[in-house]
Amino acid sequence: MTTGQPSRRRDRRRAVRVGLAVGAVAAVLALAVLVVPLLLPPGPRPPFQLPVSCGETWRLGTYPGHDDFDVDLFPTAGEAWGRPVLASHDGTVTVAGINGSLGGRTPENPKGPRGRGGGYWVKIDHGGKWETQYLHLLEPPLVRAGQRVARGEQLGRVGSTGDSGAPHLHYEQHRGWEKVETWFDGSPSGITQDDTEYSVTLTSNNCPARQR
Repeated sequence: MTTGQPSRRRDRRRAVRVGLAVGAVAAVLALAVLVVPLLLPPGPRPPFQLPVSCGETWRLGTYPGHDDFDVDLFPTAGEAWGRPVLASHDGTVTVAGINGSLGGRTPENPKGPRGRGGGYWVKIDHGGKWETQYLHLLEPPLVRAGQRVARGEQLGRVGSTGDSGAPHLHYEQHRGWEKVETWFDGSPSGITQDDTEYSVTLTSNNCPARQR
């Protein structure tokens, strides 16, 4: 007479082995999904445009201690406070919030206390390991993390939150893990290091397709 117990034990052991094998394969696949994109080289540079309104002329500058490749943008005419900040290219918002602390500089109190870091800011993933960052916005961003945005879509307004001495837009372009020279409308800005003060004046071509 047999009870069937040895057979059931073998079945259980077999099921455990199969389950462990399936789990191991799933873990390897999940790891590959995360790791393989990191190993791929960056894609071609997107056709970035100035992050400000079509036809406006802005001064792009840097100064000693500002950090290589960082760009500060100031309008050449009119008030900086509240100017629209636009996406340089299509992408997905990965960060929209506060970097550091806000401080207390506002249009009503422009000499208020400074904050720390970038204040209100936005970061956009453009694919191919390309990213842009927009800092010191006046108020909470108009976009949210995970949102898809088009080139020219408004992200916020120029302000002076965070560690900022005057209303302006601090802007960066990143390729992979590196910050790189900013390019606009197919041309390099020329801002590559912060050894000396340097500025260049450019006019925005971040225009609706029908105006380009």
